[in-house]
Amino acid sequence: MAYRGFLPAVFFGLGTILVIALSFSFLVSLVLSLTSLTEQSVHWVILIVAFLAMFIGGLVSGAKAKEKGWIAGISTALLFSFLTFLIQFLGYDSGFTSEQYLFHGGYLLVAACGGIIGVNLSSGKQG
Repeated sequence: MAYRGFLPAVFFGLGTILVIALSFSFLVSLVLSLTSLTEQSVHWVILIVAFLAMFIGGLVSGAKAKEKGWIAGISTALLFSFLTFLIQFLGYDSGFTSEQYLFHGGYLLVAACGGIIGVNLSSGKQG
């Protein structure tokens, strides 16, 4: 059961997540290097932006897929988690911690919700 636009929609959502994450990482690194703030002082902001990026990525993938948004959102989050795991395992020789498993579980839920909303927003434009 392959959808014609499903896989590109998932990759488009993943690209959106990566653009948001890289842009915000650059901004935070500038702020941390130019001010006396520490990583601990911006921890909650980073966490909120991470979940927001996953929601937006799920929203974009759901809107592009135009159906089964929860699957598009979950697929986007799973692909992101797999990419994160590969970078961490192959680059830093360590697996996920239990805390990271909880974060990535939350990412799955948030991206699924974003995918559901994305499908509903995209279906409202047709008509």
